[in-house]
Amino acid sequence: MSGTSMDGVDGTVVAIPDDYCGGPLSMLAAEHVDFPVALRTDLMALQSADENEIEREAAAANALARLYAACVERLLAQAAVAPGSVRSIGVHGQTIRHRPDRGFTRQTGNPSLLAELTGIDVIADFRSRDIAAGGQGAPLVPAFHRAVFGASGETRVVVNIGGISNISVLNANGDVIGFDTGPGNVLMDAWIVRNQGDAYDADGSWAASGTVCGELLDSMRNEPFLSLPPPKSTGRDLFNFEWLEGKLAALSPSVIVKPEDVQATLTAFTAITIADSIAQYAEDAGVVYACGGGAYNSELLRRIRLALQQRLSGVRLETTTALGVSPNHVEALAFAWLAHRFCLRQPGNLPSVTGARGGRVLGALYPGY
Repeated sequence: MSGTSMDGVDGTVVAIPDDYCGGPLSMLAAEHVDFPVALRTDLMALQSADENEIEREAAAANALARLYAACVERLLAQAAVAPGSVRSIGVHGQTIRHRPDRGFTRQTGNPSLLAELTGIDVIADFRSRDIAAGGQGAPLVPAFHRAVFGASGETRVVVNIGGISNISVLNANGDVIGFDTGPGNVLMDAWIVRNQGDAYDADGSWAASGTVCGELLDSMRNEPFLSLPPPKSTGRDLFNFEWLEGKLAALSPSVIVKPEDVQATLTAFTAITIADSIAQYAEDAGVVYACGGGAYNSELLRRIRLALQQRLSGVRLETTTALGVSPNHVEALAFAWLAHRFCLRQPGNLPSVTGARGGRVLGALYPGY
């Protein structure tokens, strides 16, 4: 998995029996491979239209495939597993456009090259079939969350805080609601890169040094996407640095915000949009489990916890570590699970989440030989 934050590749080796019916999975190894600076720069540039996009995307896709292959090699060595013992590689690819409103999504990564480099079957392009069936193509992880974290007898919420945040409401009766709530780390990361040169705000310490700007926060909360009912999904197509610059430019002349105040406001914005969504669609939730990179930002978690306590009584906020899964492994596990669903020719989407016309087998096969 390489997500909207564009920090690198997360990989896992998972043993899933064909008769798996839910519950904990057996993870044999996990790895993270950082994106080289040049590749991250190229992928960031592909987020918006520019000259010679086709050739630039193809070059970036090849570089990504080689990075995925390096991750696979490390994983197999760590798990002491031979390539021939692996049924398939589930690879998400890197999203460079997500426009379900126009009937398409684009995840780049050259799965053919990955299959050639590893000799292992590759399952890729998980989102397109759901969009073809009228869905959003995202989020796809709620189906996995239900399988692994559901059936608890209580309503619980899993919030994945990557570049974009999404929630899975796992109702006590088995029903699932899921959707993108808005930005996760994407705006916070963009702002600190621009102002401090750091890739991310480690533990939210820079945000904690600032003061939330009420006018800026109110302006961001007026974004129309936030009031749309699910199913809905979003990405860098909407929440990008240009969006933030527009909000800053519209502030009253008398309002002066320091860079750290903007970071504090962006952190509060992510926290509040998550809490608002949970309060609206999971008012009986007993516990919220956070995963993704944002789960390691203690200032963000503090603000989410505070926002939840203001909206819901008695709800707890923990990380998926409490469920036996490290927050940075959840999404990679999800795409292993989705690849397994493809191998069994079983649906991987939840129409109640994506809005598709029905369950669909997700992905496309690129044989290893």
